[in-house]
Amino acid sequence: MEKFKTLTGVAAPLPMINVDTDKIIPKQFLKTIKRTGLGKNLFDEMRFNDDGSEKPGFVLNKPAYRDAKILVAGENFGCGSSREHAPWALMDFGITCVIAPSFADIFYNNSFKNGVLLIKLPQEDVDKLMDDAERGANATLTVDLEAQTISGPDGGTINFELDPFLRKCLLEGLDDIGLTMQKKEKIDSYEEKQKAAEPWLYA
Repeated sequence: MEKFKTLTGVAAPLPMINVDTDKIIPKQFLKTIKRTGLGKNLFDEMRFNDDGSEKPGFVLNKPAYRDAKILVAGENFGCGSSREHAPWALMDFGITCVIAPSFADIFYNNSFKNGVLLIKLPQEDVDKLMDDAERGANATLTVDLEAQTISGPDGGTINFELDPFLRKCLLEGLDDIGLTMQKKEKIDSYEEKQKAAEPWLYA
């Protein structure tokens, strides 16, 4: 997993509440176990017509937001079924930070395990950032994970809180496997002792 320290990019506004995981990545695209290739189907039913043509009114189809790296959304983002494909799709599109008043718990945990920073803010702060995001190509935000700040296009700064463990994992690029490998010496030592004491387990 890549380390996350600072992110500067265009923020796309999605002022919708209860955006569930089926909206983020519809069920017909869950056949793959690869983390890549899902970005083209992110928000598929909102982005495309039945014939595959783009819906020009959807935010990520607008020229200013095609390369958005940040999403400013409504409350309860990521509700619905627990599919890890949802953060995979966001990351593959290029969005590595979502800011909202609240998130569904399973989506929240899945996102951090896959390198996506989710930031919970009071509604009034989200409204301010949503207003910033409406500026199109000028809607550039800078998220500093070390300082735990968000800087807007006018130079204003918003502070955010984050669980220290989740912050550490993102800063150091540690997913579950990475965390386990930090204990490699102890694991190797245990296995050597077990091989000596119970060699039949390794026959």
